[in-house]
Amino acid sequence: MKSQNSFEPGARIDGVIPLCVPELRGNEWQYVKDCLDTGWVSSVGSYVTQFEELLAREIGVSHAVATVNGTAALHVALLCAGVEPNDEVLVSTLTFIAPANAIRYIGAFPVFIDAEPNFWQMDVKLVEEFLVNQCDWDGHEVRNRSTGRRVRAILPVDILGSPVDVDPLLEIAKKFALPVVQDATESLGSFYKGSPVGCRASVSCYSFNGNKLITTGGGGMIVTDDANIAQRARYLTTQAKDDPVEYIHGAVGFNYRLTNVQAAIGVGQMEELTNYVAIKRENARRYRDGLAGISGITPMPEAEYATNSFWLYTILVDKERFGKSSRDLLADLSRRSIQSRPLWQPMHRSPAHLGNTFVGDSVADSLCRDALSLPSSVGLSQRELDLVVDAIRSAAR
Repeated sequence: MKSQNSFEPGARIDGVIPLCVPELRGNEWQYVKDCLDTGWVSSVGSYVTQFEELLAREIGVSHAVATVNGTAALHVALLCAGVEPNDEVLVSTLTFIAPANAIRYIGAFPVFIDAEPNFWQMDVKLVEEFLVNQCDWDGHEVRNRSTGRRVRAILPVDILGSPVDVDPLLEIAKKFALPVVQDATESLGSFYKGSPVGCRASVSCYSFNGNKLITTGGGGMIVTDDANIAQRARYLTTQAKDDPVEYIHGAVGFNYRLTNVQAAIGVGQMEELTNYVAIKRENARRYRDGLAGISGITPMPEAEYATNSFWLYTILVDKERFGKSSRDLLADLSRRSIQSRPLWQPMHRSPAHLGNTFVGDSVADSLCRDALSLPSSVGLSQRELDLVVDAIRSAAR
């Protein structure tokens, strides 16, 4: 049995305020029962199609392809974007490890881009500086001057519910003929300049793991306006089958399709998405008001270009001013049966990805040191939120 300090998503534990657990309050039971009653439980069924159509409509794109998880979505999206072995992909260094791993699955190499200090997302200026000052561009392809490798794509990762400033990034990408594969998982339900996050990139990806804004238990999705990318993604995720009768396969494909049972849960979750975002935003407001005035605590920012879904409400803890580090506060909260979580080790520090190019300074390192994500479940009650705020105030005293 996992301890109360585990960060893995799951069911609630009595007496513990969890970090972020699923909220199943809609038609999920009804739709799953329909799958079981009709026998459509595997990777073919009407709920897969419904789930794809609902998400495509929500994001404002023409095509969506469901996958077994978010990492699979990233893997296939990068292949569809033309990434090949020995290429390089510019990717956020402050991220969960999945995007970096997906790049390596192809035999390509990540170039890690530091975060910007204001909203904690990929620093677009560093992307431009790297491509202009450290690469050669012949009008057709761009190569990293130090490694000689072709730079083939940019993979920004929206973290914590806030989007990357994607318009200037797309301008830079267009200048160097680079597709943008956006990992928009954590910004589902957020808006960028009034449009749903994920609609502007060449292709965007989502995960529906248990702690995400909506969940299918696992699951992922590739969304795009490009019919060719969508067709290729659907082909690769279904074992690249050219002839379903004779079982002829024209390429090395993957068993990456989502099951109908999981998609049924996803359809029920999508029906609640707007309500869930409203709850997250209201909880963020209450956290901001409740934590106001505590020396050394910086509330989660919201960019002027964004409407944030606040997937995980995250604060910065200044050790000198607050009197304790973020990890000290994590331990204090844990003793009160309140789960919290630091940010990920930056990817350029990860033992799994050492030796790859890093562009930047120490912003991601500072955010990893000081940031702490607080309980953010959709089902978080007012009493639980007050207990979290009171615990932080008590820790300060």
